[in-house]
Amino acid sequence: MFRKVTDSFYASPQIGIDAVAEAKAMGITQIINNRPEGESEDQVPGPQIEAAAREAGIDYCAIPVGHGGFSQAQVDAMAQALAQSAGPVLAYCRSGTRSTLLWSLARAKSGDNPGVIAAQAAAAGYDVSPIRQIIDMLAGGQ
Repeated sequence: MFRKVTDSFYASPQIGIDAVAEAKAMGITQIINNRPEGESEDQVPGPQIEAAAREAGIDYCAIPVGHGGFSQAQVDAMAQALAQSAGPVLAYCRSGTRSTLLWSLARAKSGDNPGVIAAQAAAAGYDVSPIRQIIDMLAGGQ
């Protein structure tokens, strides 16, 4: 269920409470929820995931991303969450795509090579081409 993008970042479709134990067993130290609350009736509410994560000793933060795109504040929040994590991170949304795209933008802002970012995302099954120009721009410091 968790797709390994890098050794320190995994993306996933919506997780349930049981996935928190799996994340803990894998050494995940932080869970990032990129899904807005109430996006669909079948999603597990973020506060329930947060409670299970904290009970398991895993940090949790919510950086909700709707279908309208990414804001600078979201990119900054993701970059900060990744930088402050004590170990591997699991980010989730409906399919894992928004989480991976937001990770890509945060990594580009941090100076990672856009080609490497795209290749890592593609190897995990995610396509960053819809935001590739933004990745290139962020990586270029513009």
